[in-house]
Amino acid sequence: MSVFLRWIAVTAGGVLAGLVMLKPLADRPASQRRRTRLGRLATRYTRVGGNTMHARVSIDYVRDDHLPVILVHGLGMSSRYMIPLAKHLAPHLRVYAPDLPGFGLSDKPPRALTVRELADALAAWMHEVGVQRAAFVGNSLGCEVLVELALAYPQLVDRLVLQGPTPDPEARGIIRQIVGFFFIAPFERWSLAWVALADYARSGIRRYILTLRSMVDNRIGEKVLRVVQPTLVVWGTRDYIVPYEFVARLAGTLPRGRLAVIPSVAHGINYSHPEAFTAVLLPFLLAPRETPVAQGLTPAIGAG
Repeated sequence: MSVFLRWIAVTAGGVLAGLVMLKPLADRPASQRRRTRLGRLATRYTRVGGNTMHARVSIDYVRDDHLPVILVHGLGMSSRYMIPLAKHLAPHLRVYAPDLPGFGLSDKPPRALTVRELADALAAWMHEVGVQRAAFVGNSLGCEVLVELALAYPQLVDRLVLQGPTPDPEARGIIRQIVGFFFIAPFERWSLAWVALADYARSGIRRYILTLRSMVDNRIGEKVLRVVQPTLVVWGTRDYIVPYEFVARLAGTLPRGRLAVIPSVAHGINYSHPEAFTAVLLPFLLAPRETPVAQGLTPAIGAG
């Protein structure tokens, strides 16, 4: 259990202390930011396998010849910290950002779901909202859920973006990780600390630990060998949490993978630097659709 408790301390303590105590250099006043066209989001609740799942969905008109994009949050977080990226993508694509079961404003099943069960729940949610095929963007734990989804439900997944994918925690020392959180703090928006605090409180420490256990056991590095969809791995040069060697190896291992490096950004690119992230994503997300791996939908599996 020590590995999991160490990661709790690193994730909760490091993020909150680092972001609150240090004044972010990247959090410029609104008056200094370049004006960018942003889309609008609405809240949707959908009954899925006995649980209700919450999602944020874009509501502006977009061309229907592009696939929708689904944004999947990380461990302990929710779609709330996907809002900046969702608003930047919404003028171009139909955007969905669900809260996985147990997190955010979605129902909390009695037990924590495994990575595979979270992927099952995501597939079931897609069936209920009528999304037959999509592109996906995941952060942290979301990357592991999406790899699992691509393997179990290949007909649902056209392409993948894995941003800040999680390495094996045993390969990283706790001191180095804590130092990494403090180093990235100046490059994140300070408000990310409060978003994380609220989301962690909603999911609870027990669910966090149990989900982390499944995440650690998942071994994403081995599973990506079987992912056939085009996959873009995104890494920021200020991300001192995820080593460059890991993301480069992951991108090189993926049968159709490639790596995009964004200068001067850290781990929470989707929240702190959505413009830079969107500039990298759009050429990949707007490329012609892939031919589905299999016809039809696999029967949906409940959320637990």
